[in-house]
Amino acid sequence: MTEFDNDSYSFKLTAAKNIIGIALALTAEHDINRLLERILDEALRISTADAGTLYIVTEVTGENETRKQLDFAFVRNKSQGIRILAGSGTGTNKFPPVPLQKEDGSDNLSYASSYAALAKETLNIKDIYDSTEFNFEGARAYDEKTGYRSRSMLVIPMIDHENNVIGVLQLLNATNYDTEEVIPFDKEQTNVVSALASLAATALSNRQLIANLKHLFDSFIKSIAAAVDEKSPYTGGHINRVVELVQLIAEGINAETTGPLADAQFSEDELEELKIAAWMHDVGKITTPEYVVNKSTKLETIRDGIHVVHLRFQLMVKELETFALKKIIAGDGKGNPLSPSEVQSVKETFQREKEQLESDLDFICKCNESKFFMKDDHVQRLEEIAGRQMFPGHDPLLTSEELENLSIRKGNLTTAERKVIENHVVATQKILCELPFPQHLKKVPQIASAHHEKLDGSGYPYGKGAKDLDIPTRIMAIADIFEALTAPDRPYKQPMSLSMALDILGFMEKDGHIDKEIVRLFREKQLFGPYARQYLKPEQVDV
Repeated sequence: MTEFDNDSYSFKLTAAKNIIGIALALTAEHDINRLLERILDEALRISTADAGTLYIVTEVTGENETRKQLDFAFVRNKSQGIRILAGSGTGTNKFPPVPLQKEDGSDNLSYASSYAALAKETLNIKDIYDSTEFNFEGARAYDEKTGYRSRSMLVIPMIDHENNVIGVLQLLNATNYDTEEVIPFDKEQTNVVSALASLAATALSNRQLIANLKHLFDSFIKSIAAAVDEKSPYTGGHINRVVELVQLIAEGINAETTGPLADAQFSEDELEELKIAAWMHDVGKITTPEYVVNKSTKLETIRDGIHVVHLRFQLMVKELETFALKKIIAGDGKGNPLSPSEVQSVKETFQREKEQLESDLDFICKCNESKFFMKDDHVQRLEEIAGRQMFPGHDPLLTSEELENLSIRKGNLTTAERKVIENHVVATQKILCELPFPQHLKKVPQIASAHHEKLDGSGYPYGKGAKDLDIPTRIMAIADIFEALTAPDRPYKQPMSLSMALDILGFMEKDGHIDKEIVRLFREKQLFGPYARQYLKPEQVDV
């Protein structure tokens, strides 16, 4: 073996070891920007190049078509101290993209980078100033402006497992270690960098695939929330607002450095898990009948049943009027007309009964409102109205179903309807448990389905207590309650002011329903501030 052969063998052995190490490093890197930076840095080191550019293939959608181009992802020039990462905000606008198609739609083979991408070929150019095959005006202009001298260039397409070019690695000015002279890229350097480009393409493709899957998953989650929104617009608004509140509270806890919540810090994965749980916490309402979700009065089903009651009372008034007129026309039953005083008595009786019906109807309309709190005497009066028959054999003024709904003490849901509503939490858990969440999102079903549980065990659906409710679940519960209290778009109630909502959170905390420390932080640090400015009416913001 000659000395050259020994050097060659040593280079190959060292390169092989380096490639193995790089492969492990690239596989372990999860951040795409750091991955891009690592790829170019390793390529420069292996090839002894002074400068390099990493391009990523992207698609640009125009009015009538979609075209591909090479975007500058990372640029480095060691001798000039240049290090620019795309998206860093440091000079990326100096490097316009390289289009892969011309205006007429034909392939753009004018540039070395675009040619390598389109032809899937590696280019090894000894001196770009001697090359007439490709357009190097950009490099020449850069050299003229900065005093740099671009010479040797190695351009390698990065090809993924589906034989698609996802990027281009372009290296400039290979350098002799001993003399620091710029030399051409030799065959062995080209082979090693090509191997690196192949590894980089695999790693980058995996990261992009993961990012695309995450984007798909996020979009799916938001589409489910949109489906709930279509079913019930105010419930959809509720979901969006709970997501905002949950993030504000979690960020507030992460900012704590002292006190009981200082150790309750959320990692990036845990923040994502909590956010997804917030997006999905009401997904079970897809199974809840619309007339229950959107019920705004006590008699509302498909439409508000108060209209039927109105019509029934109006008909009853007409019947009473008809009865009175017939009685006047019939006389005393012996062919004699009624005396004026008797006619007046019939009219007065009709008027009293009419006024009573009108009074009862007004009372029923008031009872039908969700905000009207029913006391014992109110329920008793309803029962008297329901039991009254104006004429023998006639139907009662209120059906048993109407009486049950109107007698609801607080809110607008019957016991059966409330169970239907509460079942949405069970449905949420069933739906989410069917989804194969990755390991870092495994707790999403648990967090999402426990937002109506209380620390004292009085919540639903499972009556869990404090020992079963962790910090993320407690955050969800507080965000859900606060949003419901202040929501400006509920059809069945007026929104509360900030001060009143905070007072109610205080009462619930003292009763042992929700977490004391989270409520304290929420109030003292005014974590609700950005939320209030964005979502609440000006008259609500009194804190």
